[in-house]
Amino acid sequence: MKIWTDKNYPIIISCAKQLSRWTEAEVIEMGYKPIEVTENTVVVRGDMRDVMRLNLWLRTAHRVLVPLLRTTCRNIRELYESVLSIDWENLLDADGYFSVSSIVHNYTIRDTRLPSLYTKDAIADRMREKCQRRPDSGGANFGAAVFVYWERNEVIIYLDTSGEPLSKRGYRRIPGSAPLQETLAAACIMALRWDPSTPFVSPMCGSGTPAIEAVMMAMNKAPGSLKGHFAFQSIKGYSRFIPGETSSLVSSRHRAGASPEQIWKEMVRDAKSKERTVGLPKIVATDISPDAIENALTNSIAAGVAQHIEFAACDFGDTKVPESESTPKGVVFFNPEYGIRLGDPVELEPIYERIGTFMNEKCRGYTGGLITGNPDLAAKVNLYYKNRVPFFNGPIDCRLFVYEGCELKGQNVK
Repeated sequence: MKIWTDKNYPIIISCAKQLSRWTEAEVIEMGYKPIEVTENTVVVRGDMRDVMRLNLWLRTAHRVLVPLLRTTCRNIRELYESVLSIDWENLLDADGYFSVSSIVHNYTIRDTRLPSLYTKDAIADRMREKCQRRPDSGGANFGAAVFVYWERNEVIIYLDTSGEPLSKRGYRRIPGSAPLQETLAAACIMALRWDPSTPFVSPMCGSGTPAIEAVMMAMNKAPGSLKGHFAFQSIKGYSRFIPGETSSLVSSRHRAGASPEQIWKEMVRDAKSKERTVGLPKIVATDISPDAIENALTNSIAAGVAQHIEFAACDFGDTKVPESESTPKGVVFFNPEYGIRLGDPVELEPIYERIGTFMNEKCRGYTGGLITGNPDLAAKVNLYYKNRVPFFNGPIDCRLFVYEGCELKGQNVK
């Protein structure tokens, strides 16, 4: 496969379980037409410019993958032979570095590490045969990346153009305890239909992820602009001139042609030039723990958005909710403990009751959001909810409760 010059091939965008609905909405907004959507993938067609653009802008996706081979594979030996058949010498630099990750559901495989190891061996053997030397390999994320998906007797070998998952933006220097993943936080904000011209309030902010993701949306800040490396930057030919290739993203000095590296740098510069830095809404983040607020501030500085968030160490009930004339007035979002990984369910009951009281008394007219993996605790909030959106926070089956107007109800949620 001529990765840099081939056109109109399938691009598989992977995401966490239950997030494909929001990833699909993102790619449609970007102008793509999905050709297939599953529980955790969205498929579009395009070329490497599209691959780079998707890596730069997607907020809810984990990886952008380019399929290299799809074939029948019954055992580990057949996997080795399948990987060996791919022209890796045209994709990887012999003096470079690559990593392999895999998801395997095949009854012949008892040690799930074996497919990755055999894939590395096959790539190394092919490169040694064709180039008389081979790239180094390991578990680091600074080089090229290969992804293997093996389900029963079918295997798909992908070139992973993201490398480290897109969920790891690069700003969360101090994660805190049981943090909300960046992609999930972004999906929750989308599900709450937040208008980025209105306030966003994040009590119990923890490491600050929801507030940071909200600011990035309001700024039109590309999440990929924070990452130091994408795996596509280590694909063979990234820095080479492509004869006859032109792009509207490339300035006049590259009019005669450009390397993928030049196109990427211009793409990032173009994204940064479109960021909003004035006229942003009020973003408020509070937590009862001063240490959590300090950590959230550190993370927001790393994201380059600290100046746009009002931090305060206080009980969530003392959070100052901005006045707003919009309809709805804005969004208030809670990610409390569920009593599963953190907290005791009985001790959390009065906290959930107070959350409902707070939203009803101080956030009337706002859209309220609360994500939890404990429906019994959610009932204690005692507000009318408009919707319950299914999400997974890691392995925990959760619901995002959407409270329109934050109005009390006469009886508990069932």
